[in-house]
Amino acid sequence: MKIAVIGAKGLPAKQGGIEHHCEELYSRIVRQGHSVDLFARSSYTGSITIDKYGIQGVRVISLPCLKLKGMDALLSSALGAIASTGGRYDIIHFHALGPSLFTWLPKVATTAQIVVTCHGLDWQRAKWSKASSELIHLGEKAAVRFANQIIVVSEELKSYFTKSYGLKTEYITNAPSSLGESDPNFQYGRSLGLNPGQYIMFMGRLVPEKQPHVLIKAFQTLKPKGLKLVVVGGTSDTGKYTSELVELAAGNPDIVFTDELHGPRLAEILRHGKLFVLPSEIEGLPLALLEAMQEGIPVLASDIPVHRQLLSKQRGMTFPVGDIDACVQSLDWALAHPQELTVMAKEAQEYINTHHNWDDIANRTMNVYDELLQTAIRPIAGQKILPFPGNLHNN
Repeated sequence: MKIAVIGAKGLPAKQGGIEHHCEELYSRIVRQGHSVDLFARSSYTGSITIDKYGIQGVRVISLPCLKLKGMDALLSSALGAIASTGGRYDIIHFHALGPSLFTWLPKVATTAQIVVTCHGLDWQRAKWSKASSELIHLGEKAAVRFANQIIVVSEELKSYFTKSYGLKTEYITNAPSSLGESDPNFQYGRSLGLNPGQYIMFMGRLVPEKQPHVLIKAFQTLKPKGLKLVVVGGTSDTGKYTSELVELAAGNPDIVFTDELHGPRLAEILRHGKLFVLPSEIEGLPLALLEAMQEGIPVLASDIPVHRQLLSKQRGMTFPVGDIDACVQSLDWALAHPQELTVMAKEAQEYINTHHNWDDIANRTMNVYDELLQTAIRPIAGQKILPFPGNLHNN
């Protein structure tokens, strides 16, 4: 089977849940004997011209883009869609709603089966302008109209497409990446002025919808004795917001910003945290939260549906979105009840190991591909949307 992938920034995965998702998924699909081409952005790969290279058997094809907010994603996705029409692919798989704006092109120009994975309702994210949000929303509608199958990564997203479009989607969850080994002596952490088990942490892109400012304000209000707050993550077209976070924490030596971390350093800081906090108002299925649960770190998160799904049955704690006072109270309770948190963390770790497995995700994704190819001609995913006039049959 020959597969094209559009929508990821590139490989290897350096940042972003979609990049980690694609790296884990397609490396396994390649090992099953299939061919995968992933169309990437030059702003991510660092290539000046069109470039091709391999990562774990996946052929990465770097395409030109513009280093403008939102435009690099749209241009590279458009070019990827155009390039995919000449590759004689069996499956063309779009990741995220923005890139799905171009699903129509391979749909009308090739015989490939079109698959879209919705990782979240990106048009709701606060970092986008009104115009960008509208374009991404159009990408959602294009996915519904032109995709042969839509995959969603959470129960909330499955419910959304059912209620909004009367559409049956395929629910295939996400999973955490394997973080590998880290320094048992905690040397990098100590260089930041940290001690193992004596800090609260946030990990994720510094964007408004993840609301790290809520955690910073709660931490400054509570002032937990002997503990620091570590904010792990880099900007994502949100330089102004990141500057506001730094200003908010200015003068507080107990708040540490690390920027993006990868590999052993990321694993080191995550594994030695006392409590992981994710205050987001919007998430698809947050990779950072899955990784914290996988590593057995106690978790406190906002009570959005996907967090409730992951942390139900005593696997973690939640508090109302954006409620700083509630966040303070939850932090205070958590820090005063370490034994209860240890039990929650163990339950969460067992849940992740059982229900969020990359081998299973790869097999289920291949089942979707196989079913589409075996049926040969399949109605488009959005059956309630009228087809192009050229496809209408005269009575």
